Amino acid sequence: QVQLIESGGGLVQAGGSLRLSCAASGGTLRSYAMAWFRQAPEKEREFVAAITWNGGSTNYGNSVKGRCTISRDNTKNTMFLQMNSLKPEDTADYYCAARGGFEPLAPTRRDEYVLWGQGTQVTVSS
Repeated sequence: QVQLIESGGGLVQAGGSLRLSCAASGGTLRSYAMAWFRQAPEKEREFVAAITWNGGSTNYGNSVKGRCTISRDNTKNTMFLQMNSLKPEDTADYYCAARGGFEPLAPTRRDEYVLWGQGTQVTVSS
């Protein structure tokens, strides 16, 4: 069973940058579409970004579009989320998720993903 492990979260000032990573253990991510979601306290889990199995297509949530870039390195079994121009409203726990399949478009709905990591906390101070 593939397990997902996020890292790279932390405390950053508004306007700063962070790079989140999601590594897999117990298997390969090559046949999985992957995504990032986030959840702030007392809020629903929100779609952030998604990428197809081969990196050929990406999707972004409106709240991060233009500020974040999702990427993956299948040779290293790892996915990344580069976040720039961070805002206090980006503060949340960030989760990576995976779903098996070779779809041409990356799914954006939470219920389309079956594997989830434990999350990494991002705090943006004003």
